[in-house]
Amino acid sequence: MNHTTVSAARVRQILAGASRTRVLVVGDAMLDHFIRGSVARISPEAPVPVLDFEGESFMPGGAANVARNLTALQVPTELLGAVGRDPAGTQLKTLLRDYQIGCRGLLVDAGRATSVKTRIVAHKQQVVRIDRESRDGLNPPLIQRLTRTVQAMIPGTAAVIVGDYGKGVITQPLLDEIKRICRAHGIWLSLDPKPVHRLNLAGLSLITPNRKEAFELAGMADETRRSNPFADANLMRVAERLLSEFRPAVLLITLGELGMLLCQRGRKPFHIPTVAQDVFDVSGAGDTVIALFTLAIAAGASPQEAAIISNHAAGIVVGKTGTATVAPEELLASLKPRR
Repeated sequence: MNHTTVSAARVRQILAGASRTRVLVVGDAMLDHFIRGSVARISPEAPVPVLDFEGESFMPGGAANVARNLTALQVPTELLGAVGRDPAGTQLKTLLRDYQIGCRGLLVDAGRATSVKTRIVAHKQQVVRIDRESRDGLNPPLIQRLTRTVQAMIPGTAAVIVGDYGKGVITQPLLDEIKRICRAHGIWLSLDPKPVHRLNLAGLSLITPNRKEAFELAGMADETRRSNPFADANLMRVAERLLSEFRPAVLLITLGELGMLLCQRGRKPFHIPTVAQDVFDVSGAGDTVIALFTLAIAAGASPQEAAIISNHAAGIVVGKTGTATVAPEELLASLKPRR
């Protein structure tokens, strides 16, 4: 038996179970703006490429992209957070409704701007990114409103995902309240940490840092890198330290081209090699990982099954341009043995 695979029949069962659950996503909702074109000349005004405009698109980003990954697999999803009273916020809410994402908990804060990330893409290669955003923390009354909304939506919810991108929605008081609510109701709580935004991460069910974030969270220098993660002594120490310090039920470290490392206290780490065939764009891959892992757990999958499924999903989205999602048929097709 290959312990790094899950049968298509089992995945169908998990997806069917996930469609009967509900997941709350709380965090920094953004609007992703892509401007695409081609470059054939250098500007005579400055030594910079000239992009011949071919088109543009707008997609939900940040925590909204986590939610989009869930509804793409027919998982009932509610997004909670804050946007500005501006055109970008209105456009984002319209997009969310198009993707069947509930946004009753997406509050309007007239004092902040909706986060917009504009990516200039030439020939599938991102050239530059422009960020327009607020990074100030939410004011106490808005935090209280968000907390009450989370509490009101908990009945019938199977899992909560916190999408912290350091834009001010996720504060320590709000995270503490979410942890308290989830603990009181026995609900799974996932978070993709951002070390630049120091939060107390104790008491979470799942933490999903990438390699760089894991080393930063552990306060260690990344001085070793091996193709075999088990031979990477510092990586193993980082995993031990994070498990010991934060005591999550599951620590999932994403390793780019080396796949993922699943870590649990009292168990040997489990390595899942990448299944990506082509890598065009890693934008939003972490959103896909935390969404797929959490929905699988919510549907009764084991952590090992959830890691394998999320690894396949990540391998699919990095082969697409822009922030992307996985359709059920794509996920099932990726699980078929390659000849």
